[in-house]
Amino acid sequence: MTGAAFARIFGCRPQATEAVPGRVNLIGSHTDYNGGMVLPVALPLGVHVAMAPREGSAIRIHSARFGETVTYRPGESPRGHWADYAAGAALLAQTHGLLAGGADLWIESTLPVGAGISSSAAVIVGVLKAARQIRGADLSDTEIAGLARQVENDYIGVPCGIMDQMAVAIGSVDRAMALDTETLEFDLIDLPAALRVCVIHSGIDRALADGRYKLRAIECAQARRAFADRPLCRLRRTDIEAAGDVAEISRRRARHCSTEHQRVVAAIGALKSGDLQDLGRLITASHASLRDDFDISLPPIDRLVADAVRLGAFGARLTGGGFGGCVVVCIARDLFESWLTRLLAAHPAARLIC
Repeated sequence: MTGAAFARIFGCRPQATEAVPGRVNLIGSHTDYNGGMVLPVALPLGVHVAMAPREGSAIRIHSARFGETVTYRPGESPRGHWADYAAGAALLAQTHGLLAGGADLWIESTLPVGAGISSSAAVIVGVLKAARQIRGADLSDTEIAGLARQVENDYIGVPCGIMDQMAVAIGSVDRAMALDTETLEFDLIDLPAALRVCVIHSGIDRALADGRYKLRAIECAQARRAFADRPLCRLRRTDIEAAGDVAEISRRRARHCSTEHQRVVAAIGALKSGDLQDLGRLITASHASLRDDFDISLPPIDRLVADAVRLGAFGARLTGGGFGGCVVVCIARDLFESWLTRLLAAHPAARLIC
């Protein structure tokens, strides 16, 4: 994005620009809203946001990808439109005093939509950071992440946790974020030079707002009530299996959350020690849990994961909210090119994201 391009659309120069990465989650699916650990990695792909304040209260948003400019006003509900995420962030910025009035926004993204690599969180965080920059507000990146989650939960209507927002607000490329979603304490861990983390799109698009993600969140809330409102990730598996009066679907959702949290803790240790074989084993076990206990995978994605490992990857799993999107794969860097050629030959609908 250039200032000249912004000026052609809006007739002025931007006063703030922000670059925000996407993210892929190595391991820790659906644990962030159930009191557990996650291990996301920032991606080299991302979103660029440019902003200039304007008179009045209207928010004008231009997408370089779609070549379209739309306008939102305070109090306006989401439209089911690509601009909802940027609009929700700007409208929240107004209510929190980060925007004194209206704003012109330019959004440019290299992140594919519907892939499960946090394009929505990157847009929201980018808008909030740009507003913070213009206002000169004393808000930390963690506080920005909290506001971004509020946009997703309250404006868009997706009952997500805090992982995506923290990962894109704070994370950096080639480092994993070991994040405790209960305390928001985190550690940034360098990825080993011999490890290539890649993202493969399955060819099946997905959307968090289509109801299935929300259904899993509802089922997890029901499971929490069945276990006396204890965070599912902090339950012991023996307690889950021993409970005799719990519905089977609640037991399975709790079992995934509990074992997934434990796998994340183990994966953090494996990554720090450089044990890539164990890291891969844990990642692949995570996929099996998502398939069998959380019911968010699909047969074509199961086959893609199985072939990724069969052809030589340390491990692979579905990443994101589920029901399509991407798989994340850990592979030895020196094997990547030949491995990728064979994998894509076996799965013509799949494609490399990064």
